[in-house]
Amino acid sequence: MGDSEQTYREVMTREPTPASTPFEAATRDFVFGQVWSRPGLSRRDRRWVTLTCVAAGDAPGPIDDHVYAALNSRDISVPELLEFVLHFAVYCGWPKASHVEMVIAQQSARIAQENGREPEPWPVLSNETLGENDWQKRLDEGVREFVDVNLTQAPPRTSPYRHAGILNFVFGHVWQRPGLTRRERRVITVACVAIDDSPMPLNTHVSSALHSGDLAKEEMDEIVIHFSVYYGFAKGEALHDAAEAAWAKKNA
Repeated sequence: MGDSEQTYREVMTREPTPASTPFEAATRDFVFGQVWSRPGLSRRDRRWVTLTCVAAGDAPGPIDDHVYAALNSRDISVPELLEFVLHFAVYCGWPKASHVEMVIAQQSARIAQENGREPEPWPVLSNETLGENDWQKRLDEGVREFVDVNLTQAPPRTSPYRHAGILNFVFGHVWQRPGLTRRERRVITVACVAIDDSPMPLNTHVSSALHSGDLAKEEMDEIVIHFSVYYGFAKGEALHDAAEAAWAKKNA
């Protein structure tokens, strides 16, 4: 019990409350005592998986709690969380991302107040952060990034979704932005596509994460366990099966 309570303090940056229900006991003893304390993934990596799950799950209390904890622990900075919001928006939807961004503003202001500081205004971003503005060069870069990330041929520019969305924006811009590493974007994306019930993106992103070497098999196994806790073991099983199939194909 002592270890689980200490892990809770470190992760959530607050004191645990007494467990009075089976759910509360399991949260303390299993989620924090066994899962968050496992080796194989850094606490920062586990935060990316957790934030993706609670944001996609439309869980207001957990979203508040985990955004606060990520910032208050200094595991993740405000600019990094804002970059997460954009990447999350691509894979789990803009309305959900909008809510998370609002929570980041609220919780960063709360932390500033708790520390006797005025909240710092977010800076207005330069248009230079939008990347290449020559459309042909941008699309060419999008094709290269698509191939580098997915380890497969890029789709033809035969629909608005592929042309304007995938090649121009998602891979022509978002995956190339600074602020998060490619490995971190893979962790977030794997969690997102496991949530989305989309077999092709799930298999593609799990496979490319493993085959590229950006994520080791042991790290993917830990993502599966952590994801299962925060979004359910049924969806975790689909992620596990995709990882096992991808790993078997790599070794073959």
